[in-house]
Amino acid sequence: MARTDKGSDKTNVMRLLDQAGIAYTSAFYDEGLTSGVEVAAALGRSSECLFKTLVTESGTGEHFVFVIPADATLSLKKAARAAGVKSIAMLRQKDLLGLTGYVHGGCSPVGMKKAFPTFIDETALITDAFFCSAGRRGAQIGVDPEALADYIGAAFCDLTED
Repeated sequence: MARTDKGSDKTNVMRLLDQAGIAYTSAFYDEGLTSGVEVAAALGRSSECLFKTLVTESGTGEHFVFVIPADATLSLKKAARAAGVKSIAMLRQKDLLGLTGYVHGGCSPVGMKKAFPTFIDETALITDAFFCSAGRRGAQIGVDPEALADYIGAAFCDLTED
């Protein structure tokens, strides 16, 4: 069951967006849901408008963030090309919290411990609503993708497998 409000359930991501004057909506769901498709259904949204945040590492140890539709798969070749590196691999799940400050399933492109080069799949620009993690399991934000990209310094690219 999903609910929306802006009361005492604010996450750090929401507070950062408030401080930046970026409008968003918040939505909460059962944090036991694990797939983006399940979360989208709980929020009454199509899975195309719900995006997941993935953190990667290049062969030289650089980190990059990719935000793609929840029902899609990141193309590592396209990701490497977008980041301007030879190769890229998914960050090990055990390294996520220490690097970003977020747990698996609650990783947001906003408010990581350090700002990493970030890329958002270009399909975000054609969604009628763009939702991503609000920084913890069970919480999402709906935000204008261009406003979010401007705030976090992200670029839009084709990032998913065909």
